[in-house]
Amino acid sequence: MISLAGKAALITGGSRGIGAASVKLFAQAGADVVFNYHRNREAAEQVEQEARKHSTRVESFKADLGKMADAKKLVDFARDRLGRLDILVANAGIWNEQDTPIEKLSEREWDEMIRVNLKSVYAVIHYAVPHMIAQRGGRIVAISSTAGQRGEAFHSHYGASKGAIISFVKGLASELAGHNILVNCVAPGWVDTDMSASVLHKKAGMKSALAPIALKRVATAEEIAGPILFAASDLATFITGEVINVNGGSVLCG
Repeated sequence: MISLAGKAALITGGSRGIGAASVKLFAQAGADVVFNYHRNREAAEQVEQEARKHSTRVESFKADLGKMADAKKLVDFARDRLGRLDILVANAGIWNEQDTPIEKLSEREWDEMIRVNLKSVYAVIHYAVPHMIAQRGGRIVAISSTAGQRGEAFHSHYGASKGAIISFVKGLASELAGHNILVNCVAPGWVDTDMSASVLHKKAGMKSALAPIALKRVATAEEIAGPILFAASDLATFITGEVINVNGGSVLCG
C-alpha cells in the first residue's frame, strides 16, 4: 500500500464518484484530507464517516469552486485545519447527459461548463500554489478525461473544458518545477458513477460506451483513485506534466 502518512491533502468534488473514492483511499494511505462538496451535505458526511475509519483527519467544506471567493475559503479552511497543504486533487466537475449539437449549444450551457470544469481548477490551484511555494514543494493532480484528448461529439463544451485542463497542467508543470511542485493529470474514460449512470444504466448506452474499450468494461471509481494516489505519492517523484490515461484501452496515446 502506498503511504501518505503525515501528508495533508485537499480533494475537490469529494462527496461522490471519483472524488469520494479518492478521499477514502487517501485516508487509508494515511493522509489527512479536506474535501469540498457543492450541494449534498448528507453524502459528504457519509464520505467523512467512512474515511475516518482509518484514523486520519477528514473534514468537508461546502464550496462552489466556480466562484473565486469560495475557492479561497476552501483552500484557507484546508490550510487552517491541516496546518499545511502537500497535495491538491482538482477533481470537481460536471457532465451533461443531453446530446447538444453546436448550433443548439447555448451561451449559458457553454459558460456553466467552463465555469465548473475549468475555472474551478484554475481557482483552487491559484490559491493553493502560494502555500506550496512557501513549503518548497507540493503535488497537484488535475482530473481530465478521454474527451479532453479526442473530443466528444455533441458534448463539445465538455471536451473543450477537459482538453484545456491538459494544456493547463503542462504549462504549470514547467512553471512550478523550480518550486518542487509536480503537476500531473489523470484522464479517465467511462467510470461507473452517478454522473454517468444515465448512460451506463441503459443497455444501448452501455453498448455504445463499451465499443471502443479494449477491456470491454467500464472502470470503477476506485480504479481511478488508485492512479491519482500514485501521482500524489513518493513513487512519482520524477513525473510532471504528464497525462496518466486510465481508460481500459479506449484511447491509445502516449
